[in-house]
Amino acid sequence: MNIGKESEVVEYKKTTAELKEGIISLASMLNKSGKATLYFGVRNDGEVVGQQIGEDTTRKISEAIANSIEPAIIPSISEEHDPSGLSYIRIEAQGSDAPYSAYGLYYVRSADQDKKATRESLRKMFSGSSFDFIRETEATRQDLHFSQLISLLTSKGFHISNQSTFIRNEKLLTDDGKFNQMAELLSDESDVSIKVVRFSGTNKTAMSQRKEFGNRCLILAMQQAMDYVEILDEVNVDVSGAQRRETPLFVFKAFREAWINACLHNSWNELTPPAIYLYSDRMEIVSYGGLPFGLSEEEFYRGESHPINKALQTIFTQLDYTEQTGHGVPSIIEAYSKEVFRISDHFISVTLPFAFKPEWVIAGEEEEQKEALLNKTQKLVFEYIKKNPDAVAESISKELGIGIATVNRNIGSLKKAGLIKRVGSRKAGHWTF
Repeated sequence: MNIGKESEVVEYKKTTAELKEGIISLASMLNKSGKATLYFGVRNDGEVVGQQIGEDTTRKISEAIANSIEPAIIPSISEEHDPSGLSYIRIEAQGSDAPYSAYGLYYVRSADQDKKATRESLRKMFSGSSFDFIRETEATRQDLHFSQLISLLTSKGFHISNQSTFIRNEKLLTDDGKFNQMAELLSDESDVSIKVVRFSGTNKTAMSQRKEFGNRCLILAMQQAMDYVEILDEVNVDVSGAQRRETPLFVFKAFREAWINACLHNSWNELTPPAIYLYSDRMEIVSYGGLPFGLSEEEFYRGESHPINKALQTIFTQLDYTEQTGHGVPSIIEAYSKEVFRISDHFISVTLPFAFKPEWVIAGEEEEQKEALLNKTQKLVFEYIKKNPDAVAESISKELGIGIATVNRNIGSLKKAGLIKRVGSRKAGHWTF
């Protein structure tokens, strides 16, 4: 009798002489899928060949599993028979406490093979279990304050009268009573800097602007980055037809969901923040860490949630940034499509195309065209002023070794071209661009 093929959840062994290998397969399958079926007395091709079963065979198998797999599992072990009377053993197990070790080592199933778990797969297994990395990891500094976070929670109606109780309730301490990594992220002293970068054109060849939102509570930095992008949103108005049509540059709701998800589900244990990149035709939101272990792409697209930063998600929920309903990804797909997602083992990116070329891109292109027409001296003066907006003609002349009359003449040309403008007095003012 043939009972089928091996898979990510099914393993065959000819005899219990391969008990150790079978137990490794059990742990490996549990780590990958949370369920496992192991047979003894069956060839690799699924053909039942029979297994001698004594009075204590199942007891020895049960004891070996109990002594070798950690955390402990309680499998179902049964004696089966094929139509010809051949006996074989079927072992079924389920578990949601991954990662499971076998004989002190960790394995993960790949198709019908058991492979030693990599550091990254182990991290994701821990993240998908009850272990919360940023909650359990001690902060790099312990002189932390939380006035910004407290202010945010207070604005949502939370009453905080005792800071020690607040710190404990919001899970900002490790089991040893030290500030954890999440506390560091949410503190007034957070060193994390979120970047919003604008590029000229459709690639990263030329950067036109870089904004950093950091040295403050992560949630404040996240909101400030979101506010900045919202300012860049535009509406194209078409009145050529019978009805007025308004088209936004991008769907802000989809951007908001993508950005909040990027900040919440980022792999913060390396303290690498998510980022926003703006091009002339699109926007890209990037978070690091890939999908949580055990979550397939299809489950991800359906909106099934496997939060890797569970305590952080609680705070996001308190501040109304997330509702734990899993609607974020489906709402992005509804506004655009699955094609806007790019998923790898190390990052997830969401690329939102612009509906039209925004005015700030057009203005930048016009400025580049103007700069291209500058002569060598004008370019020197312009680049110096951009780096030193408080500069006056005398300092420019001295630093560049150009006569004062030449500097003033070139400043006049730059002003006439609309590339620079003086704000305030000659001595106390500054240049804008």
